Amino acid sequence: MDVITRMVTDKPVVIFSRSSCCMCHSIKSLISSFGANPTVYELDQLPNGQQIERALQQLGCSGVPVVFKGGQLIGGPNQVLVKK
Repeated sequence: MDVITRMVTDKPVVIFSRSSCCMCHSIKSLISSFGANPTVYELDQLPNGQQIERALQQLGCSGVPVVFKGGQLIGGPNQVLVKK
């Protein structure tokens, strides 16, 4: 989980995604439509993407997209839409 902490620290909005995921694309578009410029990590394009995905699962996330705001876990698409 230290890897996740390092990736989200000091970044206003972070999205863990997969480049081929339709829901990930929708969440990235939604967040950008609010004027945010999220840091996006495409797990399928990172050498340690599987390690990161396992760390996210340990945090209780069942898949991508996963959104962090201000270093705090918001969650997946359902949680993002509720917070909207």
